[in-house]
Amino acid sequence: MNTIIDFFKDFAAMLPTVKFMDIVDILLVAFVIYTIIIMIQTTGAARIAKSIIIILVLFLLTQILNMYLMHYLLERILEIGLIALVVMFQPELRRMLEKLGGKNLREIVMKEEQREIDRVISQTVAACEAMSKSHTGALIVFERDDSTIDYQKSGTVLDAQVSSELLRNIFFTKASLHDGAVIIRNERIAAAGCVLPLTQNRNISSDLGTRHRAGIGMSEMTDAVVVIVSEETGTISVAISGMLKRHLAPQTLEKLLLNELAPKTEPKTYNLLKLLQRKRNKKEKDETDAET
Repeated sequence: MNTIIDFFKDFAAMLPTVKFMDIVDILLVAFVIYTIIIMIQTTGAARIAKSIIIILVLFLLTQILNMYLMHYLLERILEIGLIALVVMFQPELRRMLEKLGGKNLREIVMKEEQREIDRVISQTVAACEAMSKSHTGALIVFERDDSTIDYQKSGTVLDAQVSSELLRNIFFTKASLHDGAVIIRNERIAAAGCVLPLTQNRNISSDLGTRHRAGIGMSEMTDAVVVIVSEETGTISVAISGMLKRHLAPQTLEKLLLNELAPKTEPKTYNLLKLLQRKRNKKEKDETDAET
């Protein structure tokens, strides 16, 4: 009890000495810690984080116990590990830099990312158009902010570049992975043959099969964009937030995917004359109100 009282006394005595930059320093450290926690939310990243903590604990123990050889080996591992972490978390670090960086940095990074997502969407639309004509069923999930790692585990990990030919081969009727879903993460095919949750919505049309119900269910559980090609009718549909948009033409599909996955933010332009006119009108209105 005395320890707690002493702590609060020391804390109260220290408060008057806290400067503005101290507060900024604390907030910055808190933001960095929060960002790191967000980065390691996925199961794979969490395992890596635990391994790093174990290595750091061993590193300190070997230093305290004067275990020179083991300490030297762990020191070398940590040096190499820093480079490995940068490579492994490159997408997450890039997104973090986009948020922290200035406008020019964001534009440089976004241009590179935009080109890749445009290519991925173009290849996906081409594959869906071909599969629609041949009545080949397909289920393609585009991951956004919500992690799909648990659903990826139910399928086969691929980590392959998105191409129309690969998507068509995956969903080829006699292929072993054609019944499951393809999950696209960070502009790459992360896994195929994945099992998705079925929607529990009883208002879904009875003419929709398991593939459509799985696509809607996935869009209910996550913020993913799910593209579905019907095996029976060849129609293309997209599920977003539990809503299904059906009978889409390839051009409409492309526009929808671009709007959802790569929205273009138009720069704000200001017309000086219009701005002055609005200010003059506001001033005249205020003067009129004051007279009345």
